[in-house]
Amino acid sequence: MRLRTWTVGKSHHHFHRYGPLFKTSLLGKHVIVSMDTEVNRFIFRHEDKLFRTWYPNTVKSIFGKKTMRDIESIHKYVRSIGGPVFAPKNLKEAFIFEMEKTITESLRRWATNPSIEVKQSLRNMMFDLIIKKLVGFEPNSTGSKELRKNIELFFKGVISFPLLVPGTNFYQAMQGRKHVQKILKDLLKQRTTAPQKKYGDFLDVVLDELQSGRALLDENFLVDTVAGFIFAGVALTPTTLTAGMKFLTDSPNVVEALSEEHDTILKNRDETQPTITWEEFKTMKFTDQVINEILRLSSNGPGIIRQALKDVQYNGYTIPAGWVVMISPMSVHLNPDIFEDPLTFNPWRWQEENANSLMKHFMPFGDGKRHCMGANFTKFQIAMFLHTLVTKYRWKEIKRGETFRIADLAFPQDYHIKLLPRS
Repeated sequence: MRLRTWTVGKSHHHFHRYGPLFKTSLLGKHVIVSMDTEVNRFIFRHEDKLFRTWYPNTVKSIFGKKTMRDIESIHKYVRSIGGPVFAPKNLKEAFIFEMEKTITESLRRWATNPSIEVKQSLRNMMFDLIIKKLVGFEPNSTGSKELRKNIELFFKGVISFPLLVPGTNFYQAMQGRKHVQKILKDLLKQRTTAPQKKYGDFLDVVLDELQSGRALLDENFLVDTVAGFIFAGVALTPTTLTAGMKFLTDSPNVVEALSEEHDTILKNRDETQPTITWEEFKTMKFTDQVINEILRLSSNGPGIIRQALKDVQYNGYTIPAGWVVMISPMSVHLNPDIFEDPLTFNPWRWQEENANSLMKHFMPFGDGKRHCMGANFTKFQIAMFLHTLVTKYRWKEIKRGETFRIADLAFPQDYHIKLLPRS
């Protein structure tokens, strides 16, 4: 599969006309766009010293203005309580069985339907995965459905004009925020009545922090943080995997190679072993190449935004204090000077002899101090999905539609497939 090229061509038109660093305006702010790997790495290396995270007003409002301000200064604390949830040790010891169970059940349901819309079906599956781990809700429970309905409203408001008038996307998102806060606070209150009972989820950690006196911030901050983790868990991966399904559909040779790798894992598995293991995951060399290529080509999200804390001098450029810098991983990932034939889906480009030279340009999860703490979780999640998919099913397209890139990957006509049991 090759991506539609108009947006990619436009970014490289800017690159050749203005260079890898150029200024524009976005959301009423002076913005510098960086398409250069070395500039990007310089910015990531100097977070907190020369640059800080910056968010649009809509994002600050939906996730709490005070919370978004405070989280900037105590991100180490947030990572200390949230990081272990997504760390390899926790995935290895506590989450593999639940993840495989949820994915298997989701694909089984898909196969009973004449067709499914891929992106929304993946979002539902990812929500079931993340919500159990963060707040202990079982899939399809009343609490899960209510939380999902309101989190879905966040998507409408994140990229919208911040007009708080009934009927606007921003207003709906703010109503969703209010309901999500109430659901999570009520859940915390219920657990406070029996603090000795543990559920093995992130809310246990939040409750322990609140009751220990160690918590650096209040209940509102921690509830906003939980809501932010839920949103982050379902915001980008479904879009990335929808693109991945399209890439795989157009690349039967990749599906064949994936199937061989995963059939070998099943063949070598002890019959008494009920689920995939962490050790098996570490053997998935070709799967890792496929995931890297999906992440590179999808390059999901409009960019990574930072703000200059002072006038910054770099390689003859001056970035004025207060100006926003938008790092564009997409422009690097699709740069033909770095990735040969960049619009072609080719997992073999990530073979060991090439991977080292490409990795320094590869930043699907950002870099530096604020490198996405869910990176391991996301890659493991995609690997588990691919394992179940290629060992148990095949699929055919029912309705394809085009894939566009505006600020983000978009599937305006949706993407429908029929899942078929593998013979």
